[in-house]
Amino acid sequence: MTRVLSELVDLLKLERLEADLFRGQSQDLGWGQVFGGQVLGQALSAAGQTVGPDRHVHSLHAYFLRLGDAHKPIIYTVDRIRDGGSFATRRVVAVQNGHPIFNMSASFQVEEPGFDHADTMPQVAGPEGLESDLELWRRYAARLPESVRSRATAERPIELKPVDPIDPFTPNLRPPDQAVWMRAAGPLADDPAVHRALLTYSSDFSFVTTALRPHGATWVDPNMQVASVDHVMWFHRPFRMDDWLLHVMHSPTASGARGLVRGSVFSRDGRLVASTAQEGLMRRRAEKKRG
Repeated sequence: MTRVLSELVDLLKLERLEADLFRGQSQDLGWGQVFGGQVLGQALSAAGQTVGPDRHVHSLHAYFLRLGDAHKPIIYTVDRIRDGGSFATRRVVAVQNGHPIFNMSASFQVEEPGFDHADTMPQVAGPEGLESDLELWRRYAARLPESVRSRATAERPIELKPVDPIDPFTPNLRPPDQAVWMRAAGPLADDPAVHRALLTYSSDFSFVTTALRPHGATWVDPNMQVASVDHVMWFHRPFRMDDWLLHVMHSPTASGARGLVRGSVFSRDGRLVASTAQEGLMRRRAEKKRG
């Protein structure tokens, strides 16, 4: 396990202050701001620590409210909304500097047998032979502004390998689709909660940028303001984050300075293990000023 992955796994465990109150620290990947996936993963960890071991998360719905400071702790408050015979519902609010920066509702369920069907994984190139996003960004390092160079080329706890990467400085028009292989940068313990928290963390990578592809735009453009607004996940089947997973994303629409992206996460053997959705802010600042 790499240093940054080990650090992330520890951060996801959180510090328990009271029965339903937790404190989390942040991993600065060079952004200065808290990565949205980290808040997602920590909030899920906080909620999961308030339910019984027989209940596993099956869905979460979250909103990003304010930017987080990576150099200050985040307080997570969990409300035990409901504990039923099969389902348990939790609400989590993340607070920093006295203000909520994020909120999430999550639902947990005991394991039950039932009907079973799923979409099949599309045929794409496997991860072997593909360049990682870290290798791609290091190739572009000299062309990156100094303010973002460190964050784009820093070591990451998750390996990402885009199937169809674009040149971020001269992006040609592409369909609103993207597929990215991802896995933890090292072996993990068998605790399923750790794997679910890490997938939640990883699901925030490459999401909103999918909606930019048909417009020939990328976040590297200094006039672009790109940020996650909300995030939804459903967990379907067991998986491991230390084996390759394929996140297949499609943006059905963009309007009103927002882009919607839906995704499916497949295990390497083709099982649909999770579904995702996110709406993000995609604003070209120069256009806003002219308006």
